Amino acid sequence: MSPFLLTRTLPEDATDAALRADVLHGLTRTPKALPPKWFYDARGSELFEEITRLPEYYPTRAEREILAARASEIAAVSGARTLVELGSGSSEKTRHLLDELHTLHSYVPVDVSESALTGAAQSLLAERPGLNVHALIADFTRGLVLPGTPGPRLVAFLGGTIGNLLPAERAVFLRSVRSLLAPGDTLLLGTDLVKDEEVLVRAYDDASGVTAAFNKNVLSVIARELGADVDPADFDHVAVWDREQEWIEMRLRARSSLTVKIPELDLAVSFAAGEEMRTEVSAKFRQEGVRTELAAGGMELTHWWTDTEGRFALSLATAR
Repeated sequence: MSPFLLTRTLPEDATDAALRADVLHGLTRTPKALPPKWFYDARGSELFEEITRLPEYYPTRAEREILAARASEIAAVSGARTLVELGSGSSEKTRHLLDELHTLHSYVPVDVSESALTGAAQSLLAERPGLNVHALIADFTRGLVLPGTPGPRLVAFLGGTIGNLLPAERAVFLRSVRSLLAPGDTLLLGTDLVKDEEVLVRAYDDASGVTAAFNKNVLSVIARELGADVDPADFDHVAVWDREQEWIEMRLRARSSLTVKIPELDLAVSFAAGEEMRTEVSAKFRQEGVRTELAAGGMELTHWWTDTEGRFALSLATAR
């Protein structure tokens, strides 16, 4: 096979259609809400990379610490010949696994961004000319068909991104992952852990305001793509810890009463002064909760690793 294949499973206009649907649904419901995936245009991706380097934002460093320390063990336990990465982005953290998976035949990065997939593949193949990369332009939350690559497969879902899904969405997602696993395949899952409220809030409301800019970027996306007459300066960034749900919520709070007109949707949306729109949920987990959710999805947690401060976890699960 060619060392690089790119398969599109999404229609060319899928992103535009999904944005329109999400904005129409999210801004006409009560309370208002938008999915966090719309943060990530080119500018949003740059801002998130900046966030990962902030002193307050520990998850990326903590996960990399685990990968650096445990990649060889993960490789030995999984015995993977194919690595599938959901939401692969730049594939930066994956390099720890690639370095240790000595019998690896294929890497299958999955992302909605063709440019991210192509850029990551070019970089990886320059470093590892013997690697086969079969990239999928796909939305992993909407069902996935994997290419015919040799097993066993290790499916990696890193970064704590599973915390952006609501509990019912997580249940559907984990069942869909289970459907991808053949006997001997494994799931490597990254989860941010419950910890001190102050530490959590600071991670999503940094002193330099980078996360605030990242949050408000969703408004810039709507303005550019849908012609919305919205000014990010009319909203404040808010991050709160929900003790009952054990998740962080990011919100945008209207600084005064205003109306946002969105010509592409023939829509006018009124905000009251102080009204908040949820833009992200970031759930935090405990080991038993992860075990329970995996079991409900048809998988068994077999290994659990944390960083030295116990802030973040990687878990390995097999099909039951």
